[in-house]
Amino acid sequence: MSDAAFRVCIVHLDEGKGEIVSFGDKNLHIGGSGLAAALFEKYGLPNESWSHPDQPLIFAIGCLTGYFPLMSKVVAGFKSPYHDQYAESHAGGRLALAMRFAGYDAIVLRGRARLPVAVHVGARVIETKDANYLWGANVFTTGRVIRRAFPGASGHRSIMRIGPAGETLSAYGCINVDTFRHFGRLGSGSVMGVKNVKAIVVSGDSDLPLPGPDPKAYGKLFKKVYEDMTATEMMSKYHNLGTPGNVIPINELKSLPIRNLQQTTDPDAVGISGEKFAADLLIRNAACAGCPVGCIHVGMLREQFQDEHRFQIRQVSYDHELIFALGSMVGVMDASGALALMDEVEKQGLDAMSAGVALAWATEAYQKGLLTKEQVEYDLAFGNVDAYKEAIWCLGHGKNEFYRALAQGAMVAAKKFGGEDFACVLGQEMAGYATGETFFASQSLSFRHSHLDTGAYGYDQKEHDKNADKAVKYFVDDERERVILTSLVSCLFARGVYKKGLLAECLTSVGLPDLAANLDKAADEMQRLRWRMRLSTGYEPEKTSVPKRFLEVETWAGKMDPGYLDAVRAGYIKAIRELGAPRGES
Repeated sequence: MSDAAFRVCIVHLDEGKGEIVSFGDKNLHIGGSGLAAALFEKYGLPNESWSHPDQPLIFAIGCLTGYFPLMSKVVAGFKSPYHDQYAESHAGGRLALAMRFAGYDAIVLRGRARLPVAVHVGARVIETKDANYLWGANVFTTGRVIRRAFPGASGHRSIMRIGPAGETLSAYGCINVDTFRHFGRLGSGSVMGVKNVKAIVVSGDSDLPLPGPDPKAYGKLFKKVYEDMTATEMMSKYHNLGTPGNVIPINELKSLPIRNLQQTTDPDAVGISGEKFAADLLIRNAACAGCPVGCIHVGMLREQFQDEHRFQIRQVSYDHELIFALGSMVGVMDASGALALMDEVEKQGLDAMSAGVALAWATEAYQKGLLTKEQVEYDLAFGNVDAYKEAIWCLGHGKNEFYRALAQGAMVAAKKFGGEDFACVLGQEMAGYATGETFFASQSLSFRHSHLDTGAYGYDQKEHDKNADKAVKYFVDDERERVILTSLVSCLFARGVYKKGLLAECLTSVGLPDLAANLDKAADEMQRLRWRMRLSTGYEPEKTSVPKRFLEVETWAGKMDPGYLDAVRAGYIKAIRELGAPRGES
Protein backbone atom coordinates (compact mmCIF):
# COMPACT_ATOMS: atom_id res chain seq x y z
CA MET A 1 0.00 0.00 0.00
CA SER A 2 1.43 3.38 -1.01
CA ASP A 3 2.48 5.72 1.80
CA ALA A 4 0.46 8.45 0.07
CA ALA A 5 -2.71 6.35 -0.11
CA PHE A 6 -5.35 6.07 2.60
CA ARG A 7 -6.11 2.74 4.25
CA VAL A 8 -9.87 2.26 4.26
CA CYS A 9 -11.93 -0.43 5.98
CA ILE A 10 -15.18 -1.18 4.16
CA VAL A 11 -17.80 -3.14 6.11
CA HIS A 12 -20.37 -4.91 3.93
CA LEU A 13 -23.32 -5.19 6.30
CA ASP A 14 -25.45 -7.38 4.09
CA GLU A 15 -22.63 -9.94 3.92
CA GLY A 16 -21.35 -9.51 7.46
CA LYS A 17 -17.77 -9.11 6.34
CA GLY A 18 -15.18 -6.45 5.59
CA GLU A 19 -12.38 -5.60 3.22
CA ILE A 20 -9.41 -3.27 3.38
CA VAL A 21 -8.66 -1.11 0.35
CA SER A 22 -6.11 1.47 -0.68
CA PHE A 23 -7.78 4.71 -1.69
CA GLY A 24 -6.97 8.23 -2.85
CA ASP A 25 -3.96 10.42 -2.23
CA LYS A 26 -3.07 12.26 0.98
CA ASN A 27 -1.43 15.00 -1.07
CA LEU A 28 -4.79 15.76 -2.67
CA HIS A 29 -7.56 14.63 -0.33
CA ILE A 30 -5.75 15.49 2.96
CA GLY A 31 -8.17 13.39 5.06
CA GLY A 32 -11.30 14.09 7.11
CA SER A 33 -13.66 16.36 5.17
CA GLY A 34 -11.74 15.91 1.92
CA LEU A 35 -11.39 12.16 2.24
CA ALA A 36 -15.07 11.71 3.20
CA ALA A 37 -16.17 13.70 0.13
CA ALA A 38 -13.86 11.69 -2.13
CA LEU A 39 -15.17 8.41 -0.72
CA PHE A 40 -18.75 9.59 -1.23
CA GLU A 41 -17.87 10.53 -4.81
CA LYS A 42 -16.76 6.92 -5.35
CA TYR A 43 -19.31 4.99 -3.32
CA GLY A 44 -22.28 7.34 -2.93
CA LEU A 45 -25.48 7.23 -4.98
CA PRO A 46 -26.32 10.90 -5.65
CA ASN A 47 -29.66 10.19 -7.32
CA GLU A 48 -30.93 7.63 -4.80
CA SER A 49 -32.65 8.30 -1.49
CA TRP A 50 -30.62 8.69 1.70
CA SER A 51 -32.24 5.46 2.91
CA HIS A 52 -31.06 3.34 -0.03
CA PRO A 53 -29.17 0.35 1.42
CA ASP A 54 -26.07 1.04 -0.63
CA GLN A 55 -25.61 4.66 0.48
CA PRO A 56 -22.34 4.74 2.42
CA LEU A 57 -21.85 5.95 5.97
CA ILE A 58 -18.26 7.22 6.13
CA PHE A 59 -16.02 7.98 9.11
CA ALA A 60 -12.71 9.64 8.20
CA ILE A 61 -9.66 10.96 10.04
CA GLY A 62 -6.70 12.96 8.72
CA CYS A 63 -3.00 12.43 8.20
CA LEU A 64 -2.12 14.32 11.42
CA THR A 65 -4.62 12.44 13.59
CA GLY A 66 -2.91 10.96 16.61
CA TYR A 67 0.38 12.67 15.91
CA PHE A 68 -0.27 16.14 17.31
CA PRO A 69 -2.42 17.64 20.09
CA LEU A 70 -6.06 18.43 19.27
CA MET A 71 -5.87 16.49 16.01
CA SER A 72 -8.69 14.59 17.66
CA LYS A 73 -11.83 14.78 15.52
CA VAL A 74 -13.56 12.48 13.06
CA VAL A 75 -15.68 13.54 10.08
CA ALA A 76 -18.80 11.55 9.21
CA GLY A 77 -19.96 11.83 5.59
CA PHE A 78 -23.40 10.60 4.52
CA LYS A 79 -26.56 11.43 2.60
CA SER A 80 -28.75 13.16 5.15
CA PRO A 81 -32.32 12.25 6.11
CA TYR A 82 -32.84 15.93 6.91
CA HIS A 83 -32.57 17.20 3.33
CA ASP A 84 -31.61 14.07 1.32
CA GLN A 85 -28.31 15.66 0.29
CA TYR A 86 -24.66 15.02 1.06
CA ALA A 87 -23.76 16.14 4.57
CA GLU A 88 -21.01 16.12 7.16
CA SER A 89 -21.01 15.90 10.94
CA HIS A 90 -17.97 16.08 13.23
CA ALA A 91 -17.27 14.41 16.59
CA GLY A 92 -14.48 13.96 19.11
CA GLY A 93 -14.17 11.46 21.96
CA ARG A 94 -11.79 8.50 21.63
CA LEU A 95 -12.87 7.60 18.10
CA ALA A 96 -10.13 9.40 16.13
CA LEU A 97 -7.30 7.77 18.07
CA ALA A 98 -9.06 4.40 18.10
CA MET A 99 -9.17 4.52 14.30
CA ARG A 100 -5.52 5.56 14.12
CA PHE A 101 -4.45 2.71 16.42
CA ALA A 102 -6.63 0.29 14.45
CA GLY A 103 -4.70 1.36 11.35
CA TYR A 104 -7.56 2.90 9.34
CA ASP A 105 -7.87 6.36 7.81
CA ALA A 106 -11.55 5.71 7.14
CA ILE A 107 -14.29 3.24 7.95
CA VAL A 108 -17.15 2.89 5.46
CA LEU A 109 -20.42 1.06 6.15
CA ARG A 110 -22.22 -0.22 3.06
CA GLY A 111 -25.40 -2.23 2.64
CA ARG A 112 -27.98 -3.05 5.32
CA ALA A 113 -27.89 -5.78 7.94
CA ARG A 114 -30.85 -8.18 7.91
CA LEU A 115 -31.39 -7.69 11.66
CA PRO A 116 -29.96 -5.13 14.11
CA VAL A 117 -26.24 -5.62 14.68
CA ALA A 118 -23.24 -4.16 16.45
CA VAL A 119 -20.24 -3.67 14.17
CA HIS A 120 -16.76 -4.31 15.57
CA VAL A 121 -13.69 -3.04 13.74
CA GLY A 122 -10.07 -3.33 14.81
CA ALA A 123 -6.64 -4.06 13.38
CA ARG A 124 -7.26 -7.80 13.86
CA VAL A 125 -11.03 -8.05 13.56
CA ILE A 126 -13.89 -6.93 11.33
CA GLU A 127 -17.17 -8.49 12.42
CA THR A 128 -20.85 -7.95 13.14
CA LYS A 129 -22.69 -9.34 16.16
CA ASP A 130 -26.38 -9.67 16.87
CA ALA A 131 -27.85 -6.61 18.62
CA ASN A 132 -31.54 -7.29 18.05
CA TYR A 133 -32.04 -7.45 21.82
CA LEU A 134 -30.89 -3.81 22.10
CA TRP A 135 -33.33 -2.39 19.54
CA GLY A 136 -35.47 0.11 21.42
CA ALA A 137 -32.93 0.67 24.20
CA ASN A 138 -31.84 4.19 25.02
CA VAL A 139 -28.29 5.45 24.50
CA PHE A 140 -27.17 4.84 28.08
CA THR A 141 -28.46 1.27 28.30
CA THR A 142 -26.91 0.47 24.93
CA GLY A 143 -23.55 1.83 26.05
CA ARG A 144 -23.53 -0.26 29.24
CA VAL A 145 -24.33 -3.47 27.39
CA ILE A 146 -21.91 -2.88 24.50
CA ARG A 147 -19.02 -2.19 26.88
CA ARG A 148 -19.52 -5.66 28.38
CA ALA A 149 -20.07 -7.33 25.02
CA PHE A 150 -16.83 -5.96 23.53
CA PRO A 151 -14.20 -5.88 26.30
CA GLY A 152 -10.56 -5.02 25.78
CA ALA A 153 -8.56 -2.28 24.08
CA SER A 154 -9.06 -0.17 27.21
CA GLY A 155 -8.29 3.46 26.52
CA HIS A 156 -8.12 2.78 22.78
CA ARG A 157 -11.70 1.59 22.34
CA SER A 158 -14.46 3.85 21.07
CA ILE A 159 -18.17 3.09 21.15
CA MET A 160 -20.74 4.73 18.90
CA ARG A 161 -24.43 4.01 19.41
CA ILE A 162 -27.88 5.31 18.61
CA GLY A 163 -31.06 5.70 20.63
CA PRO A 164 -34.74 5.42 19.72
CA ALA A 165 -34.54 8.54 17.51
CA GLY A 166 -32.14 6.79 15.14
CA GLU A 167 -34.40 3.74 15.00
CA THR A 168 -37.53 5.80 14.22
CA LEU A 169 -35.52 7.63 11.52
CA SER A 170 -35.76 11.12 12.92
CA ALA A 171 -34.19 13.65 10.57
CA TYR A 172 -31.97 14.70 13.47
CA GLY A 173 -31.25 11.39 15.18
CA CYS A 174 -27.61 11.58 16.27
CA ILE A 175 -24.75 9.17 16.98
CA ASN A 176 -23.49 9.20 20.55
CA VAL A 177 -19.71 8.81 20.72
CA ASP A 178 -18.13 7.72 24.00
CA THR A 179 -20.96 9.18 26.12
CA PHE A 180 -20.06 12.88 25.95
CA ARG A 181 -19.47 13.53 22.22
CA HIS A 182 -21.75 13.27 19.17
CA PHE A 183 -22.16 13.26 15.44
CA GLY A 184 -25.05 15.57 16.13
CA ARG A 185 -26.43 17.44 13.17
CA LEU A 186 -28.31 16.31 10.06
CA GLY A 187 -29.33 12.81 11.09
CA SER A 188 -26.30 10.52 10.99
CA GLY A 189 -27.92 8.39 13.72
CA SER A 190 -30.82 7.58 11.44
CA VAL A 191 -28.38 6.54 8.72
CA MET A 192 -27.11 3.96 11.21
CA GLY A 193 -30.70 3.09 12.08
CA VAL A 194 -31.83 2.51 8.49
CA LYS A 195 -28.82 0.19 8.09
CA ASN A 196 -29.89 -1.78 11.21
CA VAL A 197 -26.71 -0.82 13.05
CA LYS A 198 -27.30 -0.17 16.75
CA ALA A 199 -23.65 0.32 17.70
CA ILE A 200 -20.15 0.49 16.26
CA VAL A 201 -17.10 -0.46 18.31
CA VAL A 202 -13.64 0.56 17.11
CA SER A 203 -10.77 -1.15 18.91
CA GLY A 204 -7.39 0.51 18.60
CA ASP A 205 -5.57 -2.76 19.14
CA SER A 206 -2.36 -2.13 17.23
CA ASP A 207 0.79 -0.05 17.63
CA LEU A 208 1.46 3.44 16.29
CA PRO A 209 5.02 3.86 15.03
CA LEU A 210 6.75 7.22 15.18
CA PRO A 211 6.09 9.05 11.91
CA GLY A 212 8.29 10.66 9.33
CA PRO A 213 11.95 10.52 8.34
CA ASP A 214 13.32 12.08 11.57
CA PRO A 215 11.64 10.91 14.81
CA LYS A 216 13.77 13.26 16.92
CA ALA A 217 12.69 16.31 14.93
CA TYR A 218 9.09 15.13 15.16
CA GLY A 219 9.37 14.77 18.94
CA LYS A 220 10.80 18.27 19.26
CA LEU A 221 8.00 19.75 17.15
CA PHE A 222 5.35 17.84 19.09
CA LYS A 223 6.66 19.32 22.34
CA LYS A 224 6.53 22.83 20.87
CA VAL A 225 2.95 22.40 19.67
CA TYR A 226 1.89 20.94 23.02
CA GLU A 227 3.39 23.89 24.89
CA ASP A 228 1.72 26.38 22.55
CA MET A 229 -1.63 24.67 23.03
CA THR A 230 -1.50 24.57 26.81
CA ALA A 231 0.00 28.04 27.26
CA THR A 232 -2.47 30.08 25.24
CA GLU A 233 -5.20 32.12 26.93
CA MET A 234 -7.72 30.78 24.40
CA MET A 235 -7.14 27.20 25.51
CA SER A 236 -7.49 28.25 29.18
CA LYS A 237 -10.84 29.82 28.29
CA TYR A 238 -12.10 26.56 26.83
CA HIS A 239 -10.94 24.63 29.91
CA ASN A 240 -12.27 26.97 32.57
CA LEU A 241 -15.83 28.13 31.88
CA GLY A 242 -15.72 26.77 28.35
CA THR A 243 -18.22 27.84 25.72
CA PRO A 244 -20.93 28.32 28.40
CA GLY A 245 -18.97 31.47 29.21
CA ASN A 246 -20.56 32.90 26.03
CA VAL A 247 -24.06 33.07 27.54
CA ILE A 248 -23.74 36.34 29.47
CA PRO A 249 -21.74 38.26 26.79
CA ILE A 250 -24.13 37.18 24.03
CA ASN A 251 -27.11 38.06 26.21
CA GLU A 252 -25.60 41.51 26.81
CA LEU A 253 -25.13 41.92 23.03
CA LYS A 254 -28.86 41.21 22.62
CA SER A 255 -27.96 38.19 20.52
CA LEU A 256 -29.08 35.22 22.65
CA PRO A 257 -32.10 33.40 21.15
CA ILE A 258 -34.75 33.28 23.88
CA ARG A 259 -38.26 31.76 23.84
CA ASN A 260 -38.21 30.83 20.18
CA LEU A 261 -36.32 34.02 19.30
CA GLN A 262 -39.11 36.27 20.58
CA GLN A 263 -36.37 37.90 22.70
CA THR A 264 -32.62 38.26 22.39
CA THR A 265 -31.85 39.35 25.95
CA ASP A 266 -33.26 38.62 29.39
CA PRO A 267 -31.82 39.36 32.85
CA ASP A 268 -32.84 35.83 33.91
CA ALA A 269 -30.21 34.39 31.55
CA VAL A 270 -27.78 34.60 34.48
CA GLY A 271 -29.51 31.45 35.75
CA ILE A 272 -28.11 29.42 32.84
CA SER A 273 -24.76 31.19 32.53
CA GLY A 274 -21.46 29.38 32.47
CA GLU A 275 -20.72 30.91 35.84
CA LYS A 276 -23.94 29.48 37.30
CA PHE A 277 -23.28 26.01 35.89
CA ALA A 278 -19.69 26.09 37.20
CA ALA A 279 -20.71 27.22 40.68
CA ASP A 280 -23.62 24.83 41.19
CA LEU A 281 -23.32 21.82 38.89
CA LEU A 282 -19.83 21.30 37.45
CA ILE A 283 -18.19 18.15 38.82
CA ARG A 284 -15.35 17.57 36.39
CA ASN A 285 -13.75 18.32 33.06
CA ALA A 286 -13.10 15.67 30.43
CA ALA A 287 -11.15 15.67 27.19
CA CYS A 288 -11.15 13.96 23.83
CA ALA A 289 -8.28 11.49 23.38
CA GLY A 290 -5.21 13.36 22.22
CA CYS A 291 -6.32 16.69 23.69
CA PRO A 292 -4.63 18.35 26.70
CA VAL A 293 -7.24 21.10 27.04
CA GLY A 294 -10.24 19.39 28.63
CA CYS A 295 -13.09 21.50 27.24
CA ILE A 296 -15.83 18.95 28.03
CA HIS A 297 -17.75 20.20 31.06
CA VAL A 298 -19.68 17.57 32.98
CA GLY A 299 -22.47 18.60 35.32
CA MET A 300 -24.21 16.72 38.12
CA LEU A 301 -27.91 15.99 37.66
CA ARG A 302 -29.59 14.92 40.89
CA GLU A 303 -32.94 13.28 40.29
CA GLN A 304 -35.44 12.11 42.89
CA PHE A 305 -37.24 8.78 42.59
CA GLN A 306 -40.99 8.58 43.12
CA ASP A 307 -40.72 7.40 46.73
CA GLU A 308 -39.10 10.79 47.58
CA HIS A 309 -36.40 9.15 49.74
CA ARG A 310 -34.03 7.94 47.03
CA PHE A 311 -32.00 9.84 44.45
CA GLN A 312 -29.88 9.04 41.46
CA ILE A 313 -26.92 11.09 40.28
CA ARG A 314 -26.25 11.39 36.57
CA GLN A 315 -23.31 12.98 34.79
CA VAL A 316 -24.38 15.19 31.86
CA SER A 317 -22.11 17.17 29.57
CA TYR A 318 -23.10 20.73 28.67
CA ASP A 319 -21.88 23.54 26.43
CA HIS A 320 -23.19 26.81 24.99
CA GLU A 321 -25.20 25.22 22.20
CA LEU A 322 -27.01 22.87 24.58
CA ILE A 323 -27.66 25.67 27.07
CA PHE A 324 -29.15 27.78 24.28
CA ALA A 325 -31.28 25.03 22.74
CA LEU A 326 -32.55 23.40 25.92
CA GLY A 327 -32.35 26.48 28.11
CA SER A 328 -32.96 29.95 26.72
CA MET A 329 -34.70 28.86 23.49
CA VAL A 330 -37.38 27.00 25.47
CA GLY A 331 -37.47 29.58 28.26
CA VAL A 332 -35.78 27.36 30.87
CA MET A 333 -33.66 29.84 32.83
CA ASP A 334 -32.63 27.37 35.53
CA ALA A 335 -29.36 25.45 35.13
CA SER A 336 -30.65 22.26 36.75
CA GLY A 337 -33.78 22.27 34.59
CA ALA A 338 -31.74 22.77 31.42
CA LEU A 339 -29.39 19.94 32.44
CA ALA A 340 -32.39 17.62 32.96
CA LEU A 341 -33.56 18.31 29.39
CA MET A 342 -30.05 17.67 28.06
CA ASP A 343 -30.15 14.29 29.78
CA GLU A 344 -33.50 13.39 28.21
CA VAL A 345 -32.32 14.39 24.73
CA GLU A 346 -29.19 12.28 25.28
CA LYS A 347 -31.21 9.18 26.16
CA GLN A 348 -33.29 9.46 23.00
CA GLY A 349 -30.28 10.04 20.75
CA LEU A 350 -31.50 13.37 19.36
CA ASP A 351 -29.47 16.32 18.17
CA ALA A 352 -29.84 18.79 21.02
CA MET A 353 -29.98 21.95 18.92
CA SER A 354 -32.63 20.67 16.51
CA ALA A 355 -34.69 19.15 19.33
CA GLY A 356 -34.69 22.34 21.40
CA VAL A 357 -35.48 24.66 18.50
CA ALA A 358 -38.21 22.32 17.25
CA LEU A 359 -39.82 22.24 20.70
CA ALA A 360 -39.58 26.02 20.95
CA TRP A 361 -41.51 26.33 17.69
CA ALA A 362 -44.06 23.77 18.91
CA THR A 363 -44.54 25.73 22.14
CA GLU A 364 -45.32 28.98 20.33
CA ALA A 365 -47.55 27.17 17.82
CA TYR A 366 -49.47 25.55 20.70
CA GLN A 367 -49.85 28.89 22.48
CA LYS A 368 -51.21 30.45 19.28
CA GLY A 369 -53.77 27.68 18.80
CA LEU A 370 -52.16 26.07 15.74
CA LEU A 371 -51.69 22.84 17.66
CA THR A 372 -54.12 21.05 19.97
CA LYS A 373 -53.56 19.40 23.33
CA GLU A 374 -54.36 16.08 21.69
CA GLN A 375 -51.46 16.59 19.27
CA VAL A 376 -48.80 17.83 21.72
CA GLU A 377 -50.16 15.68 24.62
CA TYR A 378 -48.60 17.90 27.30
CA ASP A 379 -49.02 21.57 28.23
CA LEU A 380 -46.06 22.93 26.33
CA ALA A 381 -45.15 26.28 27.85
CA PHE A 382 -41.85 28.13 27.93
CA GLY A 383 -40.04 27.08 31.10
CA ASN A 384 -42.14 23.95 31.74
CA VAL A 385 -39.37 21.39 32.26
CA ASP A 386 -41.66 18.46 33.10
CA ALA A 387 -43.72 18.91 29.92
CA TYR A 388 -40.59 19.19 27.79
CA LYS A 389 -39.13 15.99 29.27
CA GLU A 390 -42.26 14.09 28.22
CA ALA A 391 -42.29 15.76 24.80
CA ILE A 392 -38.66 14.76 24.20
CA TRP A 393 -39.59 11.11 24.80
CA CYS A 394 -42.48 11.47 22.33
CA LEU A 395 -40.13 13.11 19.82
CA GLY A 396 -37.53 10.34 20.07
CA HIS A 397 -40.12 7.59 19.75
CA GLY A 398 -42.27 9.30 17.09
CA LYS A 399 -45.28 8.71 19.34
CA ASN A 400 -47.99 10.24 17.14
CA GLU A 401 -48.48 11.97 13.81
CA PHE A 402 -47.48 15.37 15.20
CA TYR A 403 -44.25 14.19 16.83
CA ARG A 404 -43.31 12.16 13.76
CA ALA A 405 -43.65 15.32 11.67
CA LEU A 406 -41.70 17.38 14.21
CA ALA A 407 -38.95 14.76 14.15
CA GLN A 408 -38.45 15.56 10.46
CA GLY A 409 -37.65 19.18 11.32
CA ALA A 410 -39.40 22.27 12.66
CA MET A 411 -40.06 23.62 9.16
CA VAL A 412 -41.56 20.32 8.00
CA ALA A 413 -43.98 20.48 10.91
CA ALA A 414 -44.67 24.19 10.32
CA LYS A 415 -45.58 23.59 6.68
CA LYS A 416 -48.04 20.96 7.82
CA PHE A 417 -49.57 22.68 10.85
CA GLY A 418 -48.84 26.40 10.25
CA GLY A 419 -46.39 28.83 11.78
CA GLU A 420 -43.67 28.95 9.13
CA ASP A 421 -42.92 32.60 9.92
CA PHE A 422 -41.64 31.72 13.40
CA ALA A 423 -39.92 28.40 12.67
CA CYS A 424 -36.30 29.26 13.51
CA VAL A 425 -34.74 27.26 10.70
CA LEU A 426 -31.71 28.36 8.68
CA GLY A 427 -31.15 25.33 6.48
CA GLN A 428 -31.58 23.36 9.68
CA GLU A 429 -32.61 24.47 13.17
CA MET A 430 -30.60 27.56 14.11
CA ALA A 431 -27.51 27.65 16.30
CA GLY A 432 -27.24 29.77 19.44
CA TYR A 433 -26.25 33.12 17.95
CA ALA A 434 -28.76 35.74 16.83
CA THR A 435 -25.95 38.14 15.94
CA GLY A 436 -27.24 39.58 12.68
CA GLU A 437 -27.53 39.45 8.93
CA THR A 438 -24.21 37.83 8.02
CA PHE A 439 -24.72 34.96 10.43
CA PHE A 440 -28.28 34.39 9.24
CA ALA A 441 -27.11 34.43 5.62
CA SER A 442 -24.19 32.11 6.33
CA GLN A 443 -26.09 29.44 8.26
CA SER A 444 -29.00 29.47 5.83
CA LEU A 445 -26.72 28.64 2.89
CA SER A 446 -23.41 27.19 4.09
CA PHE A 447 -22.24 23.64 3.46
CA ARG A 448 -23.40 22.12 6.75
CA HIS A 449 -25.85 24.91 7.67
CA SER A 450 -23.62 25.18 10.73
CA HIS A 451 -22.33 28.04 12.85
CA LEU A 452 -18.91 26.45 12.40
CA ASP A 453 -18.80 26.58 8.60
CA THR A 454 -17.57 30.17 8.89
CA GLY A 455 -16.99 32.67 11.67
CA ALA A 456 -19.98 34.77 10.59
CA TYR A 457 -21.30 35.14 14.14
CA GLY A 458 -18.02 36.84 15.03
CA TYR A 459 -18.05 38.87 11.80
CA ASP A 460 -21.41 40.38 12.81
CA GLN A 461 -19.85 41.63 16.02
CA LYS A 462 -16.87 43.24 14.31
CA GLU A 463 -17.91 44.47 10.85
CA HIS A 464 -20.43 47.27 10.42
CA ASP A 465 -20.01 48.62 6.87
CA LYS A 466 -22.61 46.21 5.42
CA ASN A 467 -20.58 45.50 2.31
CA ALA A 468 -22.14 42.34 0.83
CA ASP A 469 -19.21 41.56 -1.49
CA LYS A 470 -16.79 41.80 1.43
CA ALA A 471 -18.97 39.50 3.55
CA VAL A 472 -19.22 36.87 0.79
CA LYS A 473 -15.47 36.91 0.23
CA TYR A 474 -15.03 36.39 3.96
CA PHE A 475 -17.39 33.39 3.91
CA VAL A 476 -15.54 31.70 1.04
CA ASP A 477 -12.04 32.40 2.33
CA ASP A 478 -12.84 31.48 5.93
CA GLU A 479 -14.51 28.24 4.86
CA ARG A 480 -11.42 27.28 2.84
CA GLU A 481 -9.18 27.79 5.88
CA ARG A 482 -11.52 25.68 8.00
CA VAL A 483 -11.52 22.92 5.38
CA ILE A 484 -7.78 22.53 6.00
CA LEU A 485 -8.43 21.93 9.69
CA THR A 486 -11.48 19.71 9.20
CA SER A 487 -9.49 17.60 6.76
CA LEU A 488 -6.42 17.12 8.96
CA VAL A 489 -8.70 16.73 11.35
CA SER A 490 -8.23 19.33 14.07
CA CYS A 491 -10.61 20.55 16.72
CA LEU A 492 -11.59 24.04 15.56
CA PHE A 493 -10.81 25.39 19.03
CA ALA A 494 -7.16 25.03 17.99
CA ARG A 495 -7.44 27.25 14.93
CA GLY A 496 -5.65 30.10 16.73
CA VAL A 497 -2.54 27.92 17.07
CA TYR A 498 -2.65 25.79 13.92
CA LYS A 499 -1.78 28.45 11.37
CA LYS A 500 -0.64 27.30 7.95
CA GLY A 501 3.06 27.72 8.68
CA LEU A 502 2.87 25.41 11.68
CA LEU A 503 0.68 22.94 9.80
CA ALA A 504 3.29 22.78 7.04
CA GLU A 505 5.95 21.93 9.64
CA CYS A 506 3.72 19.22 11.10
CA LEU A 507 3.02 17.68 7.69
CA THR A 508 6.69 17.67 6.78
CA SER A 509 7.56 15.99 10.08
CA VAL A 510 5.19 13.09 9.35
CA GLY A 511 6.60 12.57 5.86
CA LEU A 512 4.24 14.65 3.72
CA PRO A 513 6.41 17.51 2.40
CA ASP A 514 4.52 17.72 -0.90
CA LEU A 515 1.22 18.33 0.88
CA ALA A 516 2.94 20.86 3.14
CA ALA A 517 4.13 22.77 0.06
CA ASN A 518 0.76 22.68 -1.68
CA LEU A 519 -1.71 22.95 1.22
CA ASP A 520 -3.61 25.93 -0.21
CA LYS A 521 -4.16 24.17 -3.52
CA ALA A 522 -5.33 20.98 -1.81
CA ALA A 523 -7.70 22.95 0.42
CA ASP A 524 -9.19 24.71 -2.59
CA GLU A 525 -9.72 21.38 -4.35
CA MET A 526 -11.39 19.83 -1.30
CA GLN A 527 -13.62 22.86 -0.75
CA ARG A 528 -14.81 22.54 -4.34
CA LEU A 529 -15.21 18.75 -4.09
CA ARG A 530 -17.43 19.08 -1.04
CA TRP A 531 -19.67 21.58 -2.81
CA ARG A 532 -19.80 19.39 -5.91
CA MET A 533 -21.03 16.51 -3.78
CA ARG A 534 -23.64 18.71 -2.11
CA LEU A 535 -24.95 20.12 -5.37
CA SER A 536 -24.86 16.75 -7.13
CA THR A 537 -27.25 15.37 -4.52
CA GLY A 538 -29.87 18.03 -5.14
CA TYR A 539 -28.93 21.14 -3.16
CA GLU A 540 -30.54 24.24 -4.67
CA PRO A 541 -29.35 27.21 -2.61
CA GLU A 542 -31.77 29.52 -4.41
CA LYS A 543 -34.66 27.69 -2.73
CA THR A 544 -33.44 28.34 0.81
CA SER A 545 -35.07 31.13 2.80
CA VAL A 546 -34.83 33.11 6.01
CA PRO A 547 -38.11 33.02 7.99
CA LYS A 548 -39.76 36.26 9.05
CA ARG A 549 -38.83 35.82 12.71
CA PHE A 550 -35.16 36.47 11.92
CA LEU A 551 -36.03 39.80 10.28
CA GLU A 552 -37.74 40.90 13.51
CA VAL A 553 -34.57 40.49 15.58
CA GLU A 554 -32.99 43.59 17.10
CA THR A 555 -29.45 43.30 18.49
CA TRP A 556 -27.06 45.76 20.07
CA ALA A 557 -26.30 46.96 16.51
CA GLY A 558 -29.94 47.73 15.78
CA LYS A 559 -32.71 46.25 13.65
CA MET A 560 -32.10 43.83 10.80
CA ASP A 561 -31.51 45.23 7.32
CA PRO A 562 -33.44 42.95 4.90
CA GLY A 563 -31.78 44.52 1.85
CA TYR A 564 -28.30 43.76 3.16
CA LEU A 565 -29.32 40.24 4.13
CA ASP A 566 -30.71 39.59 0.63
CA ALA A 567 -27.58 41.02 -1.01
CA VAL A 568 -25.29 38.80 1.06
CA ARG A 569 -27.40 35.74 0.31
CA ALA A 570 -27.48 36.50 -3.42
CA GLY A 571 -23.69 36.89 -3.53
CA TYR A 572 -23.12 33.75 -1.51
CA ILE A 573 -25.47 31.71 -3.73
CA LYS A 574 -23.44 32.79 -6.75
CA ALA A 575 -20.19 31.85 -5.00
CA ILE A 576 -21.56 28.41 -4.03
CA ARG A 577 -22.59 27.73 -7.62
CA GLU A 578 -19.09 28.64 -8.80
CA LEU A 579 -17.38 26.52 -6.15
CA GLY A 580 -19.57 23.52 -6.90
CA ALA A 581 -19.40 23.72 -10.68
CA PRO A 582 -18.29 20.52 -12.45
CA ARG A 583 -14.56 20.23 -13.09
CA GLY A 584 -13.51 22.47 -15.93
CA GLU A 585 -16.47 24.83 -15.57
CA SER A 586 -15.45 26.76 -12.43
